Amino acid sequence: MAQDYPALKADLTQKMLASFDHAKKEFSGLRTGRATTALLEPVMVDAYGQMLPLNQVASVSVPEPRMLSVSVWDKGMAKAVEKAIRDANLGVNPMADGTLIRVPIPPLTSERRAELTKVGHKYAEHARVAIRNLRRDGNEALKKMEKDGKISQDDHRKFTDEIQKLTDQHIAKVDEALKQKEQEIMQV
Repeated sequence: MAQDYPALKADLTQKMLASFDHAKKEFSGLRTGRATTALLEPVMVDAYGQMLPLNQVASVSVPEPRMLSVSVWDKGMAKAVEKAIRDANLGVNPMADGTLIRVPIPPLTSERRAELTKVGHKYAEHARVAIRNLRRDGNEALKKMEKDGKISQDDHRKFTDEIQKLTDQHIAKVDEALKQKEQEIMQV
């Protein structure tokens, strides 16, 4: 009778977790004053007639706390990689030296910290909206199950409450991750 519900709940849990993981990945790209390879993950390079992620044309390392080192594999791509990093609007100024590009990480100003916090809030809100959309999809599926006679009205109410609890848990995880990232950004 209500055997379709566990599969629905498992699917919703998996998708909500994916939304949370995506938000955490976006948070990791926000600068905190320390060099991290995640800073350059969103950079796309115009290479070989198409846009490729930076990690497909170069390797990124952290030789010292306030410096990133980008080692371009194809010497002809060095200028394109440098331009892509500069155009990514990350607040960094790359310096090319042959196939090696050094990216010094400047200290964060209080204005930049506030700006990064706002970006973090935007990422968190996108994740919350995605999770709420999944809740809506789950509730619609429950309505359909009840209409088709697969679950009773009482089960529908009970399962709706469970989906709401699941939603609240995942939104709380997003909020906690945002709070941690804010602390990291604001730490001088």
